[in-house]
Amino acid sequence: MTNKLFNNLEEAENFLKEQFGDGESFDVGIKHLFVKDLPVLCAYISGLVDGEALTQLLSSMLPDEEVDIEDEQEYFEVYFNFHGRSEETERKAYLLAILSGQVTFITKSGYCYVAELRNYPGRSPEEPDNEKVIRGSRDGFTEGISQNTALIRRRIRNSNLRFELHKISKIGQTDVALAFIKDIANDEMLDKIRQRLGQINHDGLTMADKSLEEWLFKQKFHPVPFVRYTERPDIAAAHLLEGHVAILVDTSPSVILVPVTVFHLLQHAEEYRQAPAVGTFVRFMRYFGTIMGLLLLPLWYLFVTHESLLPESLSFLGAQEKSNVPILLQVLIADIGIEFLRMAAIHTPSPLSTAMGLVAGVIIGQIAIDVGLFSSEVVLYTAVAAILTFIIPSYELSISIKLFRLVLLIMTGIWGADGLFIGLFILFTYLCSLRPLQAPYLWPLVPFFPNAMLRVLVRFPMTADALRPYVVASKQRKRS
Repeated sequence: MTNKLFNNLEEAENFLKEQFGDGESFDVGIKHLFVKDLPVLCAYISGLVDGEALTQLLSSMLPDEEVDIEDEQEYFEVYFNFHGRSEETERKAYLLAILSGQVTFITKSGYCYVAELRNYPGRSPEEPDNEKVIRGSRDGFTEGISQNTALIRRRIRNSNLRFELHKISKIGQTDVALAFIKDIANDEMLDKIRQRLGQINHDGLTMADKSLEEWLFKQKFHPVPFVRYTERPDIAAAHLLEGHVAILVDTSPSVILVPVTVFHLLQHAEEYRQAPAVGTFVRFMRYFGTIMGLLLLPLWYLFVTHESLLPESLSFLGAQEKSNVPILLQVLIADIGIEFLRMAAIHTPSPLSTAMGLVAGVIIGQIAIDVGLFSSEVVLYTAVAAILTFIIPSYELSISIKLFRLVLLIMTGIWGADGLFIGLFILFTYLCSLRPLQAPYLWPLVPFFPNAMLRVLVRFPMTADALRPYVVASKQRKRS
């Protein structure tokens, strides 16, 4: 026997008007209707409801014959036979159902029934701009959490795939889904994530997944990302099959993957869309480019300012043109200037972006060289270093690399070769100390796992038997 939510329709209507105001919000619908001959109070948010489905449902409830109402609950179950029907017995859950886009019905005796008619506004799945592939699927996550779960379900048709729903924050009440495969994902890691989700005490997740990341991992001022973001369902599905956990946040087209290491952040779907030899070559190029993106400018500056360290065969690396501006200041201005251009490109409307690039690249760059502000070598190597950071798939990691590069450049400018090596030692020690969700950030390099490291460097064929990564602590390391 279901408990009553209200004593009568008048009490229910007063409760709704107290919560939403009397006519203060145009999108809140509070209507008196009939389910056949039974008077009910219907409440919903118009912008979150499938209007066509609601009209069809209400049309089917129009009285076409007189019926006797003996048992109100049994009567409602017979004539309100919508497939998404459920019941609510708590007022907080009832209010949240309305705010989530469900349609609610209160009977004259105070029983509450809920119809699943949600239809959130959003775009259709399309290929993400920052994770494009030459060959492969063109769909991507959207801002709707239900649509995102369906995209993953389409790729993993297994009953053990779980989507555990949580309501996060006090006022925002954001839907957050914890995705994992039962009997593969580590239970201790899941319990730790659930515990941290329960500890979030805030008004709302205004920046969606990024806000959640900072709450989950207490990121503070750490510059490196502790999670991997992806907008591709195939990448999310592949990580779930490895034993990772995916976290989906409503209103965000990105899915959080945990636990991850720095090598996960350097992977790209294109490596697995090509032959193993080609994928391995692409992977080596990306690793080399990432290292050079970090070291190119500090090394070039070191060789330019300490010519005794420069081999005869590399004598061309020095600045061939004299300038009144110190080389270190030239490099810093040029490197930071490129960051300004990147920010300007993000905020520039598309029709004006071509003109902005022409002004920045041709006019500003060339005039800066002609007036003697920059030497041409500084512009060249700064541009190459910028291009190298663009090859990193993770945007968050590429920004971290730029920040570390500036620090190394300044330390090299102050202390020379000693500063460069001290900076690299501090950076390596810092990365070794990071253990988000107890996963070593540099695994399998530190601690060193030879077989796993080989698989990080080489893209093996799909047919090669491989265990699930040790770092995820999966309950079934062997793939079936």
